[in-house]
This record gives sequence, C-alpha cells and structure tokens, in this order.
Amino acid sequence: MTSAPLPPQTTTGTSASAPPAASSNPPDPTALGMPITDPELASRLADRLTVVDEALLEAVASADKLADGASRHLIDAGGKRFRPLLTLLTGELGDGAAPGVVDAAVVVELTQVASLYHDDVMDSAPMRRGAPSAHMVWGNSVAILVGDMLFARASARVAELGPEAVILQSRTFERMCLGQLHETMGPDNGEDQVAHYLQVLSDKTASLLSASARLGAMLAGAPKAQIEAVGAFGEKVGVAFQLADDVLDVASSGATSGKTPGTDLREHVPTMPVLLLRQHVASDAATDEDRDLLATLDGDLSSDEALNAALERLRAHAVLAETRNLAVQWARAASAELVPLPEGPVKESLEQFAQVLADRAA
Repeated sequence: MTSAPLPPQTTTGTSASAPPAASSNPPDPTALGMPITDPELASRLADRLTVVDEALLEAVASADKLADGASRHLIDAGGKRFRPLLTLLTGELGDGAAPGVVDAAVVVELTQVASLYHDDVMDSAPMRRGAPSAHMVWGNSVAILVGDMLFARASARVAELGPEAVILQSRTFERMCLGQLHETMGPDNGEDQVAHYLQVLSDKTASLLSASARLGAMLAGAPKAQIEAVGAFGEKVGVAFQLADDVLDVASSGATSGKTPGTDLREHVPTMPVLLLRQHVASDAATDEDRDLLATLDGDLSSDEALNAALERLRAHAVLAETRNLAVQWARAASAELVPLPEGPVKESLEQFAQVLADRAA
C-alpha cells in the first residue's frame, strides 16, 4: 500500500476590558476544553474567556433587528471556544493580561463563526452547535451575508491590533477560502488524493489554529522563536485533530464519542480512511475484497443496515489503523515543535493537548 505523506520535518479600536482577577475557586480544567492542569492558569484563562464571551456579544450586536438576531445565532449557541482559548493560552508566554490578547481571541472566534455560516450553506448542514443552522432559519442568502458581516467585524477589530496582525488574519482567511475551494472542487486528474486532502486540512482547519496561537504569543510580546513554535504547533495539531475525527467517524460507538459514526461515509465526504483505500485499490496489491469494499462505500448508504455493514468492514481494514498512525504522527510532530518554549504550565498544556489527540485516535 502506498504510504500517506507524513508530517513535515520539525524545524526549530477599543480594546476589551481588562480581565477580572482570578477566581479563588479554580474551575474544572476539563471544562475549558483543553487539558490545563495548573489550577492558577486554568482560573486565569477561565476568567479571561468570560471576558471574550462578553466581548463577542458586543462585537456582533447590531441596531438592525434582522442582522442582530442572525449574527448572534451561533454565538448564542455556544461552542467550545477552542481557538480563543488557544490565543489566551499562548498569550501566557508573555504578558497574558495585555489587552490585545483578549481582542485577538475575539477576532479568531469571529473569523471561525463567520466561516461556519458559509460552510453550513455549502454543506447543507441542518444543525450547528446543537441549533438549526442559520440558513435553515433565514435562508442561504442571509446566512452568507451574515458570515460576510461577521468577517467585516473581525477585520475592523484586528485593524486595531496593528499591521502585522492584519496581515496574519488576511492571509489566514485566504487560506481558509482556498481550503474550502479545493475541498469543493476535489483533486485534479492525476493529483495525489491523499496529499490533496492533507493540504485541504492544513488550509481549511489548521491555518486558523496556527493564527490563533501566533496572535496570542505575538500580542503578549513573546520572543519570535516562541511565536514561530506555537504557530507551527497549531498547523500540525490542526491536521492531527481532523485525522482523529476521521477515525472517530468510523470507529466510534457514538455513545462514548458524542459523534454519530458513519456520518461522513453516508454523505460520501472524502476522509482519510476512504482515500487510503482508494489509493490501495489503484495499486497492484489490491484484492477483490478491497475493490468490493470501495464499491460499497461509493454506493447507497442511506439505510442504517447498509451503513452499519460498511462501517464494520472498514473498521476491520488496515486503512483505519493507518489513519490512526497518521493522526498520532501529526500529533507527535506538533508536540515536537514546542521545544523552544520554556518549561512550565503553558508548554505542558499544549503537549498534553497533542497527547489527547493521539489518544483520541487510538
């Protein structure tokens, strides 16, 4: 079987209000969505994340009734706030209380939410964050325009953070658009489908994680080597996250992961196990069983019986183990990028998050 590409070699306006003092009762670190085991750090981040949430509501507010309701829709629905949390965490490499750090956290979440409005239209997704998608409530045109408006709000806010932040955010959004474009159009004839998919993951998902990490460290005044390190970490951990998600789409029980198994298979969304199988079928080593499984996956999986049967066969195939190995390799490569960071709770939290992703795929 032709191997999938491995992670690249490691190389070494008005600001939001100041965060309140840390609580005397530190929150459960798992509630933050990242393994932050240092209680003082967890408390500071939880308090600052509350400030971010308040600033997000203020940032999307509009005097126009329709614009206000539609733009608040996904913010009110909640979400993990992982990207702003990453910004706040890497801000701890310098002055984490610097007002620009909180503003940057707002910017990255506004950018993420703006992209979700667009993604849900393109994917015809009925639900987002446990609520009906905006296009299901107001229609495609309103959802697209609200996404554009939220990105405009993010752009206005990042403009207050300086030209370096503006350039980073604009290049990141360009990459996110290219990732969505290439995912929509698929690989060119003769293009390596696995390499194409990894590039889509890097552009569509990992680029914003990288920018989130960079902005926090940069605006907190961290040394350049540390800014570059967390940026590279974000790139690789973003790919690892999606590869682990690809494993869960096949291997999870649903009850334990919270993810309905086979969702991507049923919709014929390309994921790494299927792409590896397709690559294998094109090789001389393919068997009749391999070819029959691929034909099944390309066929009608609308019934639960057909989907469950396909899942059982794919779970037993070597491509699922290979996808697991890829997720682990990308997670380890992400952790290796953290060498320039000083020892302490920030580095430890990032390393543990990479390990969580590796364990998630196992």
